[in-house]
Amino acid sequence: MSKRYRVVLVGCGSITKAWLDACQKQFSGRVELVGFVDINADAARARAAEFAPQAWTGTSLETALATLKPDVVFNCTIPDAHLATTTAALKSGAHVLTEKPIASNLSDALSLRATAATTGLMLAVIQNYRCVRGARTVRQALAAGVIGKLHTVNADFFLAPRFGGFRDQMKHVLLLDMAIHTFDASRFFSGASPRSVYCHEFNPAGSWYAHGASAQAIFEMSDGIVVNYRGSWCAQGLQTNWNSSWRFIGERGTLLWDGAEGIRVERVVGAWNGKDFHQPVETVDILLLPDEPAKTGHAGMIGEFLDALDAGTTPSTVVTDNIHSFAMVEHAILSAESGQRVSIKL
Repeated sequence: MSKRYRVVLVGCGSITKAWLDACQKQFSGRVELVGFVDINADAARARAAEFAPQAWTGTSLETALATLKPDVVFNCTIPDAHLATTTAALKSGAHVLTEKPIASNLSDALSLRATAATTGLMLAVIQNYRCVRGARTVRQALAAGVIGKLHTVNADFFLAPRFGGFRDQMKHVLLLDMAIHTFDASRFFSGASPRSVYCHEFNPAGSWYAHGASAQAIFEMSDGIVVNYRGSWCAQGLQTNWNSSWRFIGERGTLLWDGAEGIRVERVVGAWNGKDFHQPVETVDILLLPDEPAKTGHAGMIGEFLDALDAGTTPSTVVTDNIHSFAMVEHAILSAESGQRVSIKL
């Protein structure tokens, strides 16, 4: 039987609406929002007024943890605050589901992994892009061998959002704050782990960000798979989906995914006859998995986290696994700063 978990939300910025909408619509019987914490007291009060008017609000996480004794903390603070807030929550006895990235650097991420292990509590990252209907469909098709053995993954991410706020001055803004989604998705799709990376980061003419709004990276993965990433947060016109635009190449064909619900597959027919310049291909129809709101986006990740707590199992984005996705971010930054190919070791 599902338990109802007492939850404190720390960090009440704009992203939390997606979290709280999911809780309200899909998990109202499993999540009790008992506290809202933000360094801006008005932000905490505003979120509480919208989603849980009777909840405690304040600026001190330590006070909230001591007073409310939550089962779970949703950590939606900025990356630089993740080490302190997640550590405090775990040491207070609360499980943590945190916004990506897990921390602002790999040293902090390793520290959080150790704290979770020491406390015996669950720490997982909300990689909601894994739960997009199209992404789940693509993963299933690749795992079923629709294009044979996968060897190349190309991902393009080209958008031009004007956030304002901390991102405008953030160092490595694309790699640190956004690329984790695409890097994690590449592991989700391929089942492979990163081995090395060469990354070039730059800030194009016309960028409204102070640092590194564009990057290109080549990852060598396990099982001989290569992942190519091209991204920009100041790419005007003909923008991609937030989930990136993907090309997967296998021994027997290619799968294209537009990041939404457009999936195309062509694969070779039979064996090469030894004469044709191009081997004939056939189109393969891929049916989208059912549209299930409780398994989509933030709801999918929150539901998986709650299910794991109920069953005493491990969610797919537990820190011990997700740290490999974050290592891709950290080592891409190291490569960009050094101008050298960097081995990835944990």
